[in-house]
Amino acid sequence: MDVLETLLTADPQARTCATLDEFWARHEPNTARAPADAALLGGFEADRLGYAFVAGYEAALRALLGNARPLGLTSLCATEVGGAHPRAIETRLDDTAGGLRLHGRKRWSTLATRASELVVLASRGADANGRKRLVLVRVPADAPGVRVEPMPDTPFTPEIPHAELSLDAVEVGEHQVLPGEAWETYVKPFRTVEDVHVHAALLGHALALARRGGAPRSVIERLAALVLTLRALATSDPRAAVTHVALGGAIADARSLIEALKPAIVSLGDPIAARWVRDLPLLEVASKARAQRSEVAFALLAEPR
Repeated sequence: MDVLETLLTADPQARTCATLDEFWARHEPNTARAPADAALLGGFEADRLGYAFVAGYEAALRALLGNARPLGLTSLCATEVGGAHPRAIETRLDDTAGGLRLHGRKRWSTLATRASELVVLASRGADANGRKRLVLVRVPADAPGVRVEPMPDTPFTPEIPHAELSLDAVEVGEHQVLPGEAWETYVKPFRTVEDVHVHAALLGHALALARRGGAPRSVIERLAALVLTLRALATSDPRAAVTHVALGGAIADARSLIEALKPAIVSLGDPIAARWVRDLPLLEVASKARAQRSEVAFALLAEPR
């Protein structure tokens, strides 16, 4: 409960960060905490929604990777021209006489232009049924053969950079290949893990704005209750249908609270209010995938037992 107490009692005045690097340097000590707590504190300390997202995204990667958790700013690089589905993955990890070599291209890699480490989804041959064997590979962003090309800023949260990657015979050690089948172990659950931690960061940020803008106590109470819900979801199985149902409800409640926060945020004036309105479309990214996830969860729960 110490994190919730901090959110409810610490000075809610955020210090302005001119760059993402400045925000990350300030936030990085929080990453020693449990990922959900790091997300909440990062969101609370952020002076804008884009930086709150960064805290949540990085917390999600640390939660996902567990004992292999990264030390610095990290980017999960899965999406290619055809998407991120296993069928679309053309990036390869080849076993050659000279060792492992990584080849391919990625796009829409979040934070890759600022990351010190890239976690790359690649195929490593095929299984007995001819299906791609997918692996995740940890690669230093400055490794020979890695080229990171910035993509244009999005209309909202331009502080969150995206990049295209070119991987040309990047030398990889076996120790850099994460254990387990990448799709089921890491990539598929990541959407759920990311949603939990990014929304935790959003709630931390919303609590700071609510307190600064003099929001009603009822709103602050609802935000506090939702913080505890998301902290519980952070320890739940991200593959379980019950987790997806509860997360769907938590996200819906978060949307309702954001609407209730409007007067408090408007009272803070520009640039805070203008930036908030500009950045709200971030919350709708992947909304169709979330709706589909909820449909699947309810269908699974309805099956005879």
